[in-house]
Amino acid sequence: MIKDNQKYFNRLHVLIDALIIVLSYALAWYLKFAGPFSDNDPHIGALQWQTYFELLYFIVPGYLALYYYFNMYTPKRATVHKYEIFNIFQANTVGIIILMAGWYAIKQIHFSRIMIAMFYVINIVFSTISRSIIRTLLQYLREKGYNLKYILLVGYSRATEEYINRLNANPQWGYVVRGILDDSVPRGTVYKGVKVVGTIENLLYILPENKLDEIAITLSLNDYDRLEYIVDLCEKSGVHTKFIPDYNSLFPSRPYTEDLMGLAVVNIRYVPLTNTLNWITKRFIDIVCSLFGLVFFSPIMLAAAIAVKCGSKGPIIFKQERIGLHNKPFLMYKFRTMVVQKPDTEKKGWTVRDDPRVTRVGRLLRRTSMDELPQLFNILKGDMSVVGPRPERPQFVEKFKEEIPRYMVKHQVRPGLTGWAQINGYRGDTSIKRRVEYDIFYIENWTLSFDIKIMFLTIFKGFINKNAC
Repeated sequence: MIKDNQKYFNRLHVLIDALIIVLSYALAWYLKFAGPFSDNDPHIGALQWQTYFELLYFIVPGYLALYYYFNMYTPKRATVHKYEIFNIFQANTVGIIILMAGWYAIKQIHFSRIMIAMFYVINIVFSTISRSIIRTLLQYLREKGYNLKYILLVGYSRATEEYINRLNANPQWGYVVRGILDDSVPRGTVYKGVKVVGTIENLLYILPENKLDEIAITLSLNDYDRLEYIVDLCEKSGVHTKFIPDYNSLFPSRPYTEDLMGLAVVNIRYVPLTNTLNWITKRFIDIVCSLFGLVFFSPIMLAAAIAVKCGSKGPIIFKQERIGLHNKPFLMYKFRTMVVQKPDTEKKGWTVRDDPRVTRVGRLLRRTSMDELPQLFNILKGDMSVVGPRPERPQFVEKFKEEIPRYMVKHQVRPGLTGWAQINGYRGDTSIKRRVEYDIFYIENWTLSFDIKIMFLTIFKGFINKNAC
């Protein structure tokens, strides 16, 4: 079986990668100098073909080292394929940059940059295809009952159930759970086909049999006092051991760790926008987009302002206090869509569907989200961002933070004009709980490309508000 000969399989994988690098390089040379689309004679030029191919002595080991550095030889059972493709792209990009820097350092001006660009593209394509074939083949074998890994779970908890759910939903990973050991749950208890087969002390008899590939420690929080003892037992047996913490109730999304001079510190919540470079990038995009939006939408904003003024008595712009980044209040601007109310009445009111306070012009503005356009000024000022969780009024923040778990997490980033929750339909008079779930997903998975995706989707599905009140 493959798992019994993993080191040989890994060596074969390295050999395949080396052959693909050589093949990609040779094909790039052929297309540039000797192929049907070439306008050069391989025997005429600044460099001989031998010079080009002598470079392979450096390229092949260098690229294999980059592949190792970018984790392309780690087990891929439970990894998403797109991450492997991204690693291929990263490794090849770094490789090309190093090659270019080397030529610049030795002042080599005769080496064909076009050929190296071809090699870059061809190698990425061939490497992606080969790894996709290998991944598909291994998944097929696992689904047929080959190359499986047998696991024993130690401890019954919510983490145990979540782990079993994911393994059952992904048989292509090739994991088989032999059973669960726990001191509190009765023997014979079954969850999704996996049975509690004994107590934790049974490890003393099970481990020496050497029939397991992995031990997964899934203790409940109440049993963490036994963690050191269990780890010690498993380490002595030589069985690969992993720990799946039961902290989903505390921080359900991905945490991240940092090394504090040898002390592992687990951060409860990962917020990419606390990174200075990410913050600067997002702020720059906000400034550019807000300036562009103010110029592009100025005719629409002018027409909306005239319509509001003629439609009912009162100011054109409605200013309302909202809670933003780090729980700080700010005044959010909107075109006024309701009749003028007393401040006390306005503060108590939650807009509902077919709200009688909304004017005819206001209903149109809300339906098309044109009432939100003055918030471009909020974005320019730095109170808001183009993309982010929608801000809420102080009285509702006080209410929701007691009723909805993790509601206040949304205030770790700037509020937005549009957001992941909004383009998924959670705006207006919709579930606050579901809206917060989408907001937290956005906060913890932020990337510049994610922002661009949300902006793009807003153009096609975000302006028309079906839940407008």
